[in-house]
Amino acid sequence: MKTITEKDKISIPELKLMSEKMFGGLVKAVVDIEQKIMVVDAGLHADQEYILLEEGSKQEHLWGINIFPDQFGNNEFIVFDSMINLRPGFGNRSRGVDNPKIQMVIREIVHKLVIP
Repeated sequence: MKTITEKDKISIPELKLMSEKMFGGLVKAVVDIEQKIMVVDAGLHADQEYILLEEGSKQEHLWGINIFPDQFGNNEFIVFDSMINLRPGFGNRSRGVDNPKIQMVIREIVHKLVIP
C-alpha cells in the first residue's frame, strides 16, 4: 500500500504497474476528502481504510473507489464502487457514492494526486 499526497503524487505508469496485479486492470483506492489524500494498491478497500483510520482519518471522510489507469482522461477513470461506501448512517445506501458533490470532490482530489 502507498499513501498519495500533494507532495508525493503518483503517475499513470505507476498505477498501470499496480493494476497488473488486480483482475480487471484496476487499482483500489480509498480517498480521505478532508485531508485530500488517498491510499492505493491493496486487495481490499477495507485494508486501506484501516490504514487511514489508524493515521487519524475520520470514517465519514473516507470513500472507496476503483481507478482504471488505462481510462485516464475518460469518465471511466474513476469508478465509485466499494463495500466501505455502504453507510446508511451517513446517508449513503449503496456501494457507490450517492452524493454528487462528494463525487466531484473525490474526482478533484484524484486528479490533483495523479499525474500523467
